[in-house]
Amino acid sequence: MTFADYTFILIGMFIVTFGIRFVLFAKAHKVVMPDFLERALKFVPVAVLTAIITPMIFSTDKIFSAVVSNEWFVGALSAFIVGVWLQKQLLTILIGVTVFFIVKFVNS
Repeated sequence: MTFADYTFILIGMFIVTFGIRFVLFAKAHKVVMPDFLERALKFVPVAVLTAIITPMIFSTDKIFSAVVSNEWFVGALSAFIVGVWLQKQLLTILIGVTVFFIVKFVNS
């Protein structure tokens, strides 16, 4: 592919991405959603993040693995415990990542 092809592809992607977002944001102030829908939409980020992370935590090489040697599982479990216990987001993330890397270092 030539430089011109890459340029046209990039411009096309920009137009599609910007166009979709512009239309949605331009009409956003005119749309009134029911209260139950607004309350329900607050759970979408948590649900999507959970759906993305859960397969990584519980599987290694496409095999179910909830054992101490699975660094993803141990890091997530430690983050879960700290998060429920202390309820401090930054500390939860730091401990989860730290435990993950310690277990990864020990296992290698």
